[in-house]
Amino acid sequence: MTLKDKLAAQRIYLFLAALFITSLVVSNLIFQKFFYWYPVDVEIFGSKLFEISVGILPYPITFLITDLISEIFGKKRANQVVVAGIFASAFSLLIVYVSNMVPATPWSPVGNKMFSTVFGSTAIAVFASMMAYLLAQFVDIQIYHFWKRLTKGKHLWLRNNFSTWLSQFVDTLTILLLLCSFDIIAWERFSGLLVAGFLFKVLVALFDTPFLYLGVYLFRRRFNLKINEEIDLI
Repeated sequence: MTLKDKLAAQRIYLFLAALFITSLVVSNLIFQKFFYWYPVDVEIFGSKLFEISVGILPYPITFLITDLISEIFGKKRANQVVVAGIFASAFSLLIVYVSNMVPATPWSPVGNKMFSTVFGSTAIAVFASMMAYLLAQFVDIQIYHFWKRLTKGKHLWLRNNFSTWLSQFVDTLTILLLLCSFDIIAWERFSGLLVAGFLFKVLVALFDTPFLYLGVYLFRRRFNLKINEEIDLI
């Protein structure tokens, strides 16, 4: 690979990492709003089956990006993005905490009470999300590369979906356990939200498989990569 190609690959990797970190941080800030993602009134375990947090919306993007980075840049680079995401989440948590502590002026459009209502639980939520995310992403990367080695770089759909399904279940289960333990969400909603959240993520994982194929195809065509060949940025 020429120097020009390596510089181009580094720029693409940087943009993918930026998109990943942005999706992760934003999901931690907007999680307190819930919505119905399908217009059917179905209940399971006392909760609406299609009732989930908007914080879930950016999460599938993060798993798609880590799978793409894993496929093209390798396991090491995927793990680096995960660690960078943890650092970004911790730093955003510090900013929100300090912002919540300082008093608002009398004329401030957003007062102390409103700010605390929206962001007051963010510290606990970000902590819960970080723990769940850290575990789920490393599970995703490990399983992805396990299937990649086993299939010798073939059957992209298999490792994409199998790694994402299991890691998303781990993510959903862990974050709900932590949020219920901190009394942010009532325990009676746990089972329903677990099923609804996991079902949503499974469907999104199936939906994003063609996009992963497209991304891998474009990378291989641009950088003349063979099946199972990865770009070494160093």
